[in-house]
Amino acid sequence: MAAFSPTMAMNRVVHPLQRHIKEIKRRLIVVGATILVFFIVAFSYSGILIDWFKRPFKDDLIFYAPAEALFASIKIAFLAAVVLSVPMILYQFWKFIEPALLKQEQRWAVPLFFLGLGFFLLGLTFCNLIILPLVINFFVTFGMDRAITPELAVGTYVDFNVKFLLAFGFAFEIPLVLSLLARIGVVQAPMLIQYRKHAAMVALILSAVVTPDATLFTMLLMAVPLIILYEIGIWGAKMFGRPPQAVPKEPQDGQGVEESESSEIPDVKGS
Repeated sequence: MAAFSPTMAMNRVVHPLQRHIKEIKRRLIVVGATILVFFIVAFSYSGILIDWFKRPFKDDLIFYAPAEALFASIKIAFLAAVVLSVPMILYQFWKFIEPALLKQEQRWAVPLFFLGLGFFLLGLTFCNLIILPLVINFFVTFGMDRAITPELAVGTYVDFNVKFLLAFGFAFEIPLVLSLLARIGVVQAPMLIQYRKHAAMVALILSAVVTPDATLFTMLLMAVPLIILYEIGIWGAKMFGRPPQAVPKEPQDGQGVEESESSEIPDVKGS
């Protein structure tokens, strides 16, 4: 037999990791190509999308820089492309984790696909109908109460909407993602509970980065739903997570030898 070397052990770790990295790259390329195709289509409808987005604000939007309207159209077309590409994103994510699931667990593909799509659309709807009108009306009314006439630039307005919508759309996937990761054994509910405070801190930091103005009001409007969704993810990990496998106890020194020797001694009583 060939002697076992550290190089062989390293190859056993590196080769599967390289395969996973290549698989991730391939699926990211597919997702990127899908987004690019939908972006080209959505860009031709960017004017209609901008008119639809400015519904909470009754006045016309303006632009100050020559290229501001162009960049606003690019951003809103990118948002539409991402939304239209969500089915492909979910499919590629599922195909990546599918080999780690059992045969009976792989039957969940179709229900989880529609569940993930529903969560994303629910996040968009919640943000568009509740969060964005609340935030826009709050800031516009705040300025008008101080005799300041609101004139919103199209670039700032679209950037504000796009960041909020994408953040809430993907944030509503947190419970589903945590439940799937718990099912394949990557995370467990006790670990998620242990890092609950860290998750709250990350939610506050992400809210400060994503929100355009980073005021306390808008930060809380985004951070609080993120924390609630994380708690729902913990519940999902408890309900659907794979139970940890019991680790067999190793026999104490000498105990196994004594048991094996005692089992070899025949019972001579009564002979």
